[in-house]
Amino acid sequence: MSIEVSRQQARQFLADYHLSPTTIKGVFERLGCVQYDPLNPVGRNVDLVLQARVPGYQVNDWHPLAYADRLIYDAWDKQACLVPSSDWPNRAIIRARYHPYHDREILQAEPEAATAILAAIDRQGPLSSLEIEDRTRMADQNSWYGSTQSKRIMRALWANGLLITHHRVAGRHYYDRPERIIPPEYFMRPDLLDEDAYLRWIMKRRLQSMGLLRLTAEAAIWSACGDAKQRTRAMMELVESGEVTPVLLGEKRWPYYLLTSLLPKLERPAPPDKVTFLGPLDSLLWDRKTIKQLFDFDYTWEVYKPVHLRKWGYYVLPVFYKDRFIARFDSRLIEHTWQIAHWWWEPGIERSSELLAVVETAREQFIHYLKARQLVITEETA
Repeated sequence: MSIEVSRQQARQFLADYHLSPTTIKGVFERLGCVQYDPLNPVGRNVDLVLQARVPGYQVNDWHPLAYADRLIYDAWDKQACLVPSSDWPNRAIIRARYHPYHDREILQAEPEAATAILAAIDRQGPLSSLEIEDRTRMADQNSWYGSTQSKRIMRALWANGLLITHHRVAGRHYYDRPERIIPPEYFMRPDLLDEDAYLRWIMKRRLQSMGLLRLTAEAAIWSACGDAKQRTRAMMELVESGEVTPVLLGEKRWPYYLLTSLLPKLERPAPPDKVTFLGPLDSLLWDRKTIKQLFDFDYTWEVYKPVHLRKWGYYVLPVFYKDRFIARFDSRLIEHTWQIAHWWWEPGIERSSELLAVVETAREQFIHYLKARQLVITEETA
């Protein structure tokens, strides 16, 4: 049975669910995954997601959790993500789905090279593509799969689950065998190979990551979640089992879904007076239409647009206050200076002394997060 939720109630719920303070481990327990992106103008997206939720967080503080404690690992989920190591057996189907493409396009095309890379890692331990002798450049310069044959083969082996990221150096992957990285209690657990059970599990993961979710959300959200028919069937099964509750949102009664376990959070009080800077791939922002419907905030990440087509800037971050978006800004960390090239206030925002004070506090916290020494603001627009 569905429930009705007002827009204000939904905004307060999402603000509390996503941005209430916790630890790095707590973020992964709450959201289930954090999207990774290699661009690094003010920390990478993982860092931006974590600084929004973890008091005192600084760039790369997540590394020990991934590469020493082994509580999270690099995986393919909603594109590239960090996920709990306990997910390993449940993600067997995701890894298997990439075998046909990679086997045909990369691994079967160069079977001796793939075998040699695996043998070198078995013998020497973690390696990056820099340590592989064959540095043949690929004709297709795909930035994701890699510009050299060795990097592309290692990425394919990673997608198939034959390799896993052991650690990173300046963003570069060093790979090892998963049995030497994933804790044995997860690696030895039987894989989740039932397709229907997997789809229900991954749909709950998406609901966990976002809080509120539309079945017609942006296509990128459904990476590794089957086709539309499969997703609809899995969601209906979760509703029937009572694990998911349908939500009719706002006056227009938009159809959303919510994990039933989160229903008590709909009654939480309004968020505190806190300003938060959000990463462009924060799961709160994954579905742009949801953000527009609930918050009247139109956000487009323009990083891959040509300069002359950008309305805002290269790497623009939204600014969130209480239960609304109040501004956005484009900035870089250059040496030890955080430079805000442009700060735009949203229409109708009253810049009271109280609001400006919490914005200044947020900026000071962001300077600490970046390990910067100073802030320079070039331009601010009403």
